[in-house]
Amino acid sequence: MQMADRNGRQTTSPCAACKLLRRRCTETCVLAPFFPQNDPQRFADAHRVFGASNIVKMIEDIPMDKRADGVSSMVYEARARLRDPVYGCAGTVWQLQQQVSKLQSEKAMLQAELLHMHLQQANLAALIMDREQPLSTSFESFSASHNKIFLQGHTSHSPLYKDGSDEQDPHLDACDPLWK
Repeated sequence: MQMADRNGRQTTSPCAACKLLRRRCTETCVLAPFFPQNDPQRFADAHRVFGASNIVKMIEDIPMDKRADGVSSMVYEARARLRDPVYGCAGTVWQLQQQVSKLQSEKAMLQAELLHMHLQQANLAALIMDREQPLSTSFESFSASHNKIFLQGHTSHSPLYKDGSDEQDPHLDACDPLWK
């Protein structure tokens, strides 16, 4: 960053890396684009794990268009290593794999439960359909018992069904309600 000092000369404010290393930050500083002055902890974490010279070497080995991602990965690995000195990122990956495994087994259990519920629903529907069928299997008796159709324009003094009766189908009384 360009700033003017008290003599009016242009000076560069150091990036977080150069400030921590107590060196002069130049225009060609490799670290400046990735470790801005306002986030000194980012470089401090990476420096503590990898060291400044290794960070510079790794950044220079990465193609220009991938450097930002490389530095982000480096900082993430450093912070993971500081949190868990033994396993670092591998510990985080292992924990995430355990969570995935647990969630997959829960998913399988829920799918099995859902399948079981669908089968129960199908069995219940089949049971209801079986109860709605008359005891006699002949087509004539079946159609005669179900020919009671509401008349259109029904008044309270006229019969409810086409055959003239006001009685409900006796087969409907035999069915238990689904809710008890």
